[in-house]
Amino acid sequence: MTHLSDRVNRLSESQTIAMARRSRELIASGVDIISLSLGEPDFPTPQVIKDAAKHAIDNDFSYYTHVSGYAELRAAIAEKFRRDNGLTYAPDQIVVSTGAKQSIANAVLSLINPGDEVLVPAPYWVSYLEIIKLAEGVPVIIPTTIESDFKVTPQQLEQAITPKTRLLMFSTPCNPTGSVYTRSELKALAEVIVKHADLYILSDEIYEHINFQGGHEPMAQLDFIYERTITINGVSKGFAMTGWRGGILAAPLWIAKACDKMQGQFTSATCSITQKAMHAAMQLPAAQTHYMRDAFKRRRDLVLADMREIPGLKTNTPQGAFYVFPDVSAYFGKRHGDHIIGNGTDLCMYLLDKAHVAIVPGAAFGDDNYVRFSYATSDDRLLEALRRMKEALAQLK
Repeated sequence: MTHLSDRVNRLSESQTIAMARRSRELIASGVDIISLSLGEPDFPTPQVIKDAAKHAIDNDFSYYTHVSGYAELRAAIAEKFRRDNGLTYAPDQIVVSTGAKQSIANAVLSLINPGDEVLVPAPYWVSYLEIIKLAEGVPVIIPTTIESDFKVTPQQLEQAITPKTRLLMFSTPCNPTGSVYTRSELKALAEVIVKHADLYILSDEIYEHINFQGGHEPMAQLDFIYERTITINGVSKGFAMTGWRGGILAAPLWIAKACDKMQGQFTSATCSITQKAMHAAMQLPAAQTHYMRDAFKRRRDLVLADMREIPGLKTNTPQGAFYVFPDVSAYFGKRHGDHIIGNGTDLCMYLLDKAHVAIVPGAAFGDDNYVRFSYATSDDRLLEALRRMKEALAQLK
């Protein structure tokens, strides 16, 4: 007889990972699946970063470091924040983790008590809710729509705040919608938050370098909210380093110390070789990664042009990241064979079985009227995926 904890039983499996697993199973059986389910750049890690890691291995940089990362790395991250974002962080305000997901978990577990409420605009990244559940917090979902470019308004934010509210969590650029908040939009949200004592902001900025509308606007640039802001970043997306697992948290000193303490009991420091690779990434001028950003923008335009020719799909124009999040509700109530489409999840299963294209149901991100389509793959595969989708969708009656 098995006996699992209530904690693990309350957790849901990541639907992005679940879809990727189903895709691998079909691929293993010989089916040509085009997988657009994971948020992973298809570029190799830049050579200068790989060379730094190789040098670290050859020079035996293979021992434990400080839990928050070795001092020179944290100094380089602080300099990156100053150079690229105009943010002033001391090295001891920075915690390097095993991916931005751990950075987020450190912060939530350090701040949230059982019953504390956490505001989460939807659509949201899949792991936010599960991390809140681990902390025994209460997610309070604030729905947004394609008409508002999936951005929460100050009025919505104010209405959602209660005496139990402790944290606002959101991303910009956003996974899954690609929406990017402007400085004025961030300021309007911050002006709501600052009115409420003991209310903090977790600003997930992991897609900073994949921004199509100009320079990145960090929440912590606003002086009046700096002491209430936790900035999350990392190297996975902007530097094509998903498998290296390098996350960054920058926060007021007391929060950074708490996260260091939390991480010290889970993993201690992240991989020493990854840290050396991150150090090289932090010293890399942002312009040297623009080729990836520019390729994603071109792919976005390619996908949108084709997607808008498919009847029933409704999209915004994402300004960052590498996702399109179309409204697919026009297909609800239709069917083909044994497939009856009642929601976005049904449609994803249909497209996987019929078109052999793997995408992620919007339910994973808080709205099952949508699906997430990642365009982090080659032009040829994207065009073929869209061709297959168009053909399969046309068979739904």
